Parts: sequence; structure tokens; C-alpha cells
Amino acid sequence: MDGLAADEYILIVDDDKDIRNLLGIYLENEGFKYIKCDCAMRALEVLAEYRIALILLDVMMPGMDGITACIKIRQSARMPIIFLSAKAEDMDIVQGLMAGGDDYIVKPFQPIQLLSRVKAQLRRYRQYNGGSSTDKLLHYEELTLDPKGRQAWINGREIRFTTKEFEILQLLIINKGMVLSIPQIYERVWKEEFCHSENTVMMHIANLRNKLREATGGEEYVRTEWGRGYRL
Repeated sequence: MDGLAADEYILIVDDDKDIRNLLGIYLENEGFKYIKCDCAMRALEVLAEYRIALILLDVMMPGMDGITACIKIRQSARMPIIFLSAKAEDMDIVQGLMAGGDDYIVKPFQPIQLLSRVKAQLRRYRQYNGGSSTDKLLHYEELTLDPKGRQAWINGREIRFTTKEFEILQLLIINKGMVLSIPQIYERVWKEEFCHSENTVMMHIANLRNKLREATGGEEYVRTEWGRGYRL
């Protein structure tokens, strides 16, 4: 089946507005829903907010390039990634595939070529993985999360979290190594505009930390970056 589930999207990441819009038209004509990003950092944020079935990822972008973004994404997610690039040398293609890409399309490309590869990657992924990437287990050190079943374990021992505690932890794991501010955490977990809700987030993180400490004998998983936010 080439179509997406009702809450799944294809993520377009390219700093060229015309290319983003063109890709959106191609996908929409085939019945695919999509989200557009103009930089890799925003793409990483979108991955924490939405179910992404496949990523179309430009290689050459200001700030974080596509290769670096792919490596970060592969730390926690397995959905297909198709690189889009004007760089056509063999070593460029090899670098993209070695970084974790599933395919590499050289710009300019024909719409039929792009769409056939998108559909092929979706079929292949579902055939071998039996679902979308958000159904897969997430791992951080001894901690394992099952997003679909909303269960968590440390060294095989299950830990009970509230819904919000679990969603905060999931968000931090998906973005491990990145500092997330209190407003970012609130808006992605509570899905509403942040408005002086610091205490709400801090209370849930305090409870989350206590449960993790009890399960690990005092180990700190959630770290505070003073004045900036929290990270794993």
C-alpha cells in the first residue's frame, strides 16, 4: 500500500522555497500529506511533533546540513530518508547512503522518478518493519520506551509514568543531546500555546526524575541546562 495513515506525513526539508512548493505539489497530486521545513533544525522539531512516514532531505542547507541531520535522525528513528542534492559525484552519493539515507536523487529530477522512489521506499519499509517508525522502540542507555504501547523499562524493569511524563520523556529521547526549553516542551506535549506554564512543566519533570532515580539507584537521566532548558 502506497498511501499514508490518517495521521502520517511526508516531511520535505529544503532551504529552497520553490523546490519545497514543487515537491508539495507532486506529493499532493498522489494523495500524500506533507509538512515543509526550510532547515534541518526545524525538521528535528517536527519529528517530535508528528508521525513522519518518510523524509525528503536536501543535502546542502545553511546551518545543519542534510548529512548531519540524517545522522541525528538515525539515532532514534528508522523511517526512509531520501536525499535530494545537486551533488552528483559517486562519493557524495556514498556519503549520503553511509550516513543512513535509503536513497539519493540528483537534482534536477523528473516527478515520476521522485514519486516512484517515494512509493518504493514506503512499500519496502512497511514490508520489513510492519508499520510506521513511531511504532518502534526508542532507546537511551538502559532505558527503553514503547511509544505505541506507552510503556517504559529500565534494564527490563517496567516503570509507570503518567501520560504527560511519558510524552516528555519520549520527546527528550527523540531529541537526545539537544536542549529543549520549557516553552518548547509545553507546546509539543500539551499541544497548546505556552503562557506562563513553567511550573506545570517543572513539576512533571521533577516527578519524572524521581521515578528514574528510584529505578536506577540515583542516576540522573534528565539534565538541566540552566537558563536554557532540559536534555538527556
